[in-house]
Amino acid sequence: MDIVLEVFDTFVFDYLYACALPLSAPSSDIISNIFKGVNSTTASTIAQVSGVGNGFVYSPATKYFSLEPFEYAYQSSLPRDNGFRQVLSLFLITWVFGLVLYFTVASLSYVFVFDKTAFNHPKYLKNQISLEIGQAMSSMPVMAILTAPIFLTEVKGYSKIYDTIEEAPFPMYNILQFPLFLLFTDFCIYWIHRGLHHPLVYKNIHKPHHKWIMPTPYASHAFHPLDGWSQGLPYHIFPFIFPLQKFAYVLLFVAINIWTVMIHDGEYVANSPIINGAACHTMHHLYFNYNYGQFTTLWDRLGKSYRKPNDELFRRETKMGQAEWNRQAKEMEKMVKEVEGCDDRTYEGTEAKKNI
Repeated sequence: MDIVLEVFDTFVFDYLYACALPLSAPSSDIISNIFKGVNSTTASTIAQVSGVGNGFVYSPATKYFSLEPFEYAYQSSLPRDNGFRQVLSLFLITWVFGLVLYFTVASLSYVFVFDKTAFNHPKYLKNQISLEIGQAMSSMPVMAILTAPIFLTEVKGYSKIYDTIEEAPFPMYNILQFPLFLLFTDFCIYWIHRGLHHPLVYKNIHKPHHKWIMPTPYASHAFHPLDGWSQGLPYHIFPFIFPLQKFAYVLLFVAINIWTVMIHDGEYVANSPIINGAACHTMHHLYFNYNYGQFTTLWDRLGKSYRKPNDELFRRETKMGQAEWNRQAKEMEKMVKEVEGCDDRTYEGTEAKKNI
C-alpha cells in the first residue's frame, strides 16, 4: 500500500496538507523559491539538504519507478512520514477508492450482466437497490477506519511484503503466492463467515447482508461494517504471515472487490464443483446455512456445508421461471423461520413488474 500512498501523496495529498497545515510563511516561501528555476529532482535534494522544510526525506516506495515530490511535500507541518497523516491518508484512500471501485464494478455488472428479470422474483425487496447502496455507503467509511491502521503497519514495514521479484523467497514464489493467497483467505473466510451465522452473532452483525434474498451487484458491499471488515481481515493478515509482492498485493485487493461483485450478479456461468461462483452464493442468500466459502467449495465440502446449486439455475428458460422461484421462496421461508424467527423484510410484491 506504500506505492498507492506515494502516488496519492504526490498528486493529491501533498497539496492538500500544505494548504490545510502549512509550515510557517518564511519556510514555505523559501521552499517555493528553491523549486523555481530548477527541476523537481534537484529542488527536492536542495530542500532535503538545506533543512528548511518539514524534514521529509524522499525515498521511493518501489525500485521500479520513482515520483519526485513537488514543493508541496516540504511545505506542510505534517510530513509524509508522519504516522497520523499516513493513517488519515490511508483511511481516505480506502474509503474513496473503495466507493469508486464499488460503484464502477457494480454498475458495469448491473448494466451488462445482471438479469433484471430478478425484479419480478417474489423475494425481491421493495426499493432494494436503494437499500443496498445505502447500506454500503454507511458501512464503507467505518470499514475504512478499521482497515487503515492495518495498512499503516504494512506501510511502516512490519509485514512481509517485498518489492522486486528478485526479493521473493525463491523464483517460483512469485507465481505460487497467488494460489497460496487464495487458499489461505478462502480457508479463513469460510470459518469467519460460518462464525457470523452463529445465533449470537448473526442477528446483530450478519443479518443486514442477508436482507437481500435475491441480491443485485450493489449488494456486494452492503454489509454491517464489522461483518465486511471481519471477512476482509484474512486479506490483510496474509502478508504478515507470508511474503507477498507489492504490486500483487494491490492487484489482489482490486481483484477481490471485483470477485465480490461477481458472486452477487446472478449470472450463473460457472456450474463448477470447485468454484464458489454466483450460483453457489445465491444458494447461500436463499438458504442461509450453506456455501460459506469465498472462492472455492473445498472448505464447504470438508465442513459439510456445501449445497449444489439447483440445475435449473443454469438453464435460461428455467432460471427465472415461476416454478423455480416458487420452489426457492417456499424453502427460503422455512429457513427464515429457522434462522431468524420471523421475516421482517418488505417485498416488492408478487405481481409482474416491467423489466428495466
